Amino acid sequence: MCTLHKAPFRADTVGSFLRPERLKQARLDYSANRISKETLISIEDEEILKLVAKQKELGLKAITDGEFRRSWWHLDCFWFFDGIDKITLDAGYKFQGVESRPESAVVTGKIGFTAHPFVKHFEFLKTAVGTDDAVARQTLPAPAQCYAELFRGDNAKAAASIYPIIEDLQADLIAAYKQLILALYDAGCRNLQLDDCTWGMLCDANFWTTMVTTEYNPEKLIDLYLHLNNSVLEGLPEDLTINTHVCRGNFKSTWAASGGYDRVAKKLFGEELVNAYYLEFDTERSGDFGPLKEVAPHKKVVLGLVTSKDATLENKSAIIKRIHEAAEYVPLENLYLSPQCGFASTEEGNLLTEEQQWDKIKLIKEIADEVWGTL
Repeated sequence: MCTLHKAPFRADTVGSFLRPERLKQARLDYSANRISKETLISIEDEEILKLVAKQKELGLKAITDGEFRRSWWHLDCFWFFDGIDKITLDAGYKFQGVESRPESAVVTGKIGFTAHPFVKHFEFLKTAVGTDDAVARQTLPAPAQCYAELFRGDNAKAAASIYPIIEDLQADLIAAYKQLILALYDAGCRNLQLDDCTWGMLCDANFWTTMVTTEYNPEKLIDLYLHLNNSVLEGLPEDLTINTHVCRGNFKSTWAASGGYDRVAKKLFGEELVNAYYLEFDTERSGDFGPLKEVAPHKKVVLGLVTSKDATLENKSAIIKRIHEAAEYVPLENLYLSPQCGFASTEEGNLLTEEQQWDKIKLIKEIADEVWGTL
């Protein structure tokens, strides 16, 4: 069995994969009351088993369930905390020329953790992965991401009505997240990935300017996000490897934010209590490698140099050249390779085929073997 401290792996992924048409149809049929919940779960199980087998076939060492049981990468997690419910807004998230479904999460009572379906989902994945040379990876939206959602637009009014003292909400959210992570740990999880768009949004100059003109102080917002995430991560079991992925939006092959990591680098790369950072570097929107100089010496960086947003297969030599450019800031032995994001952060998925998705993974594996020689 692979040693857990090796996560991330030289050839890695962010975690979500394109949903097979059979699974998409099953979700539609369930929504229309044409099939039972049990039938839907059975189809999910079957498709996840196929996905696990495919990831192993291609030599991946960190195996996910592709987030096949979720509609969103983040909201499906929030909705199952006590005191947080699903809500439909007037508008969805704004991406470049596209708007998502108008769903969100709102505070309706005291936030807590009683039970969460992600725990059973992980148990199924762990059994499917087995005990050979691969590890089952659980992805979760970061605590800061949940906090940001609860204060998205008019959601803030609902939060304030339940929590007149905002620090009380923060404390309850931190406690609920920690309980969820410990429940996953008890179920056997040893590789956890926190997905986080909050840092990606703060990298955007337009977003930054907007925040400055409101009651929010951007520096204080950075400190708050760091506090929320680190408060959850402090004191967790030492054999639980926790990494984070920083995203700028990923919906139907479009994006929501742009800008280099300069504005957040010192806090994010120097102080967040994670083992590794999965970072977008697939286009010029992500800036240059300069901010990587802030990465703490013992930490690892997974370079998202292969895009999940379109089918064009990257030039292998160009990717290898960029890896060595990044090595001017982070030692090559602390670098890894992955797509810049998942292939389906929502069930709609990006605009490429499953075959093209797997071609991207094959290329990443081929490059990793050539650059590092081993996982």
